[in-house]
Amino acid sequence: METQAGFADQLADAARSMQGWASTQLTLEKVVLVATEVIQGCDLVGISIVHHDGIDTPVGSNETLNRIDELQFVLKEGPCFDALHMHEVVHSGDLANDKRWPRWGPLIAKEAGVVSIVSYRLYTTRDTLGAMNLYSTKPDAFDPDDINNGHALAAHVGVALAASQNAENLEMAITNRTAIGRAEGILMERFALSPDQAFAVLRRVSQRGNVKLNLVAEDLVRTRETPK
Repeated sequence: METQAGFADQLADAARSMQGWASTQLTLEKVVLVATEVIQGCDLVGISIVHHDGIDTPVGSNETLNRIDELQFVLKEGPCFDALHMHEVVHSGDLANDKRWPRWGPLIAKEAGVVSIVSYRLYTTRDTLGAMNLYSTKPDAFDPDDINNGHALAAHVGVALAASQNAENLEMAITNRTAIGRAEGILMERFALSPDQAFAVLRRVSQRGNVKLNLVAEDLVRTRETPK
């Protein structure tokens, strides 16, 4: 078992490295590596992410684990499901016989060979982002110190994940705004319109065709054909 001082140093190093993770996918892939390195007993990791239309597991230690993680949200049972909906931290040392999850627990024990888990909700003060699931192939693999250490790591991961998602959203917004600005410029020059009038034209075309505004703008910039 790691000393708390040793774990604190590892966690600090991991937190500093997370600052440069701009891509959400890269953030998640690095979390898988960090978790197995700094949490004693952790053999496998799955990261489930909340989207506006559901939940998936885009990154994990293996494909079987990812598939069974996602199955929790079909069956509506499992530690990750509970971590997102009821408890911030959910722990089990015997998945095959845990009566809380009679369908999911035996399935993952059989298919993926894991019998212990700790699931942590990933969140900020504003949003629930997903869950981090730490698995072990050994029974009762996570002691109280391991669970607390994982909780501290999950807090850093939540912040890093939120930052990477915000960075991607900002980059997308800038890209969209650039396309719209260029399309406005074309309309202004071609038809002697003001900026507000050019934007109104794009917006009208967007609404009439039920096409997102940025896609209308990108099409105009690419083809130089006036929207109808």
